[in-house]
Amino acid sequence: MRRMREDSAPHGKPDFVIRQMTVADMPAVMALEKQAFRNPWSPELLQRELQHEWSTILLVEEELKEGGPLLLGLAIFWIVHDEVHVLNVATAPEHRRRGVARAVMDEVLARGKGRRCTLATLEVRRSNEAALQLYKSLGFRPVGIRPNYYVDEGEDAIVMVLDF
Repeated sequence: MRRMREDSAPHGKPDFVIRQMTVADMPAVMALEKQAFRNPWSPELLQRELQHEWSTILLVEEELKEGGPLLLGLAIFWIVHDEVHVLNVATAPEHRRRGVARAVMDEVLARGKGRRCTLATLEVRRSNEAALQLYKSLGFRPVGIRPNYYVDEGEDAIVMVLDF
């Protein structure tokens, strides 16, 4: 586990805990997926990601005063050869704009650098301005469009790349 403090967080905000997902986290992760997305990942798809050696699911949690962790967000990514490929980043709607996605992306990129990756890639909805701004602030640049990538909504994806 890794504790991270958000530089931009107001004083007094609790630390985020970032750790790898386990099978026991499935109910909380599915609840977050349903809150965050119109078309959430299925339990079967998440289960498969947990079994692939190249795939990692990181959870961002906050310890509650009453005890126990609260799931705030997650990231799913692959490390294949010298590339990090980000598949999914989600933040619970009521915890957006707190630095949750930035914290988990910082950890994803740090893990990629630690594994000597030279490149990170991702796709993001053309309409997701908050995510686009976050990724640009992390150094990602747009390199292309995948037309109709999000088939259910008929929305294009912007392909973004970060060179380490």
